[in-house]
Order: sequence, then structure tokens, then C-alpha cells
Amino acid sequence: MTENLPPLPTASGSFGDKPVLTFPDTPASQDLAVQVLSRGEGEIVEAGDDIEVDYYGQVWGGRMFDNSYDRGSSITFPIGTGAVIGGWDEGLVGQQVGSRVLLSIPPHLGYGERGMPQAGIGGTDTLVFVVDIRGTTR
Repeated sequence: MTENLPPLPTASGSFGDKPVLTFPDTPASQDLAVQVLSRGEGEIVEAGDDIEVDYYGQVWGGRMFDNSYDRGSSITFPIGTGAVIGGWDEGLVGQQVGSRVLLSIPPHLGYGERGMPQAGIGGTDTLVFVVDIRGTTR
């Protein structure tokens, strides 16, 4: 995570709303970028917690590839343990429950050179997520 980040996409809506992303006319950074869109007041997410989130994922400047809002159900998974892509482990640990966080994740912290072809993600694609942190359990 760096200061002086290049322009990031903007996200519509507030916590719990399916966002719409608007991308700047600049290339994505090759560094992880984390922007807290709205800070919650809940517990701090720690490595090893099970975290419950809603999320929206889109390729930088491209199409949406997955989101939990359309399904109407959040997901729960271990965080900070390598169970999910590195950008989620690095970007969500230390956030507060109730926060809406924007993550811009370069390929090396996403799906790597292989990408995820079944989701339409190439090996050089930067991934952008809006994540609403609903809860955490230890």
C-alpha cells in the first residue's frame, strides 16, 4: 500500500448497495491500492478471522466478473491466511467491520499470470473490488 496513489475508480452507493464503478483515464497501478470509502465502527479484522463480506469485482476498465449483491447473500472465508487472493489478505486485515473498502489489486496479488479464464480474467488484469465488511469471528 502506497501513499500518493494514482487515480482510483470511484464507486457509487453506500454500504450494502451494489456499487457502480467509474474508472479514470489512467492505467492501473502495479501496487496494491486500498481506499476506505466509508469507515465502520465495528471490530478490527485480524489475520486468522473468518470475515463476512459482500463484494463487487470488476476488471480495471473492463467488465464486472463477480459480485455477491446480485445473489443476495454474503460470503464468509478466512482472511490473512492465504485462503483468498493476496490483495484481499493484505487489504482487508486491519479494516473495521462496517467499512466499505475499495481495493485495486495488481495481477501478482490477484490471480497471477494464469488469470482466471473461466471468469474472464487475464494474467495481466488489475482487479478492482468494492468490499462491504459485514462481520468477523475469531
